[in-house]
Amino acid sequence: MARIVVVGSVATDEVVRLTERCREGAHLNGIMEVPRLGGGGANTAVALAAAGHTVTLVAAVGEDDDGDWQIEALARSGVDVSAIRRVKGGSTRSIVMVDPNGERTIVNLGRAKEEQPPARLLDIPADLVYVRTRAVGLAPLLAEKGRFCKVVAHIPPIEPGVFPAQVIVASASDLPPDLLAEPVTAGLMAAGTRLEWMVLTRGADGAEAFSAARHLRQPSPEVQAIDSTGAGDAFAAGLCHALVGGAEMEDALAVAVRWGAAKVGQDGSALTAENVAGLL
Repeated sequence: MARIVVVGSVATDEVVRLTERCREGAHLNGIMEVPRLGGGGANTAVALAAAGHTVTLVAAVGEDDDGDWQIEALARSGVDVSAIRRVKGGSTRSIVMVDPNGERTIVNLGRAKEEQPPARLLDIPADLVYVRTRAVGLAPLLAEKGRFCKVVAHIPPIEPGVFPAQVIVASASDLPPDLLAEPVTAGLMAAGTRLEWMVLTRGADGAEAFSAARHLRQPSPEVQAIDSTGAGDAFAAGLCHALVGGAEMEDALAVAVRWGAAKVGQDGSALTAENVAGLL
């Protein structure tokens, strides 16, 4: 197995199971469930650790009880928490509303942020780095790290050179129409000349990957939707797992779509260890 560093957020997800679909102006009923570990970085790290990789999470949590709980939950899941930093204020919390069709709506109540880019990233041995954060200022660190390992980054943000990476991942729902029509342009804007592949997820319609010479399509298997929370994070975990194992993009895309679909078919914010074992 490989050494993977994930840069991203950790959150406490406070889940409300809705009895009907979320819609504008509605007065809805729901059931509050037990809080669970969430956040894009945590969801991806947990799945990769379950796959047997040595996973270090670079993240920030607050100096509060939520932060204690988040670190303990990550450690129990096999994630190396030594690169997590405590910052003043509260930890990241989110309200996650899941409707009967498994669609989720997320409301962020606050975020724990570091004041400076995490320079400690350069000191952590890695075969692959995955970035899932809207924080800017990481470009110099990723440019240096990318000299020695593969870098996969999720956009947005979409700014010139924000994430020097070989692979850029984006959800079709996150891109404006002009960049959605030219996904390679979006990838080049974010990654610069290091870009090898731009990967575009399309939910139930699967995913696509674009290089200078190829366009790959991978449909999604049909699943009964239970909870779509973290589906993109599971997709990213599958993609990283396959790429760090030496898979070509065509095979890696198929693995990633399978992992994302598996997450939609199970409750929770991250893939369970049992589900990951089945996928392997």
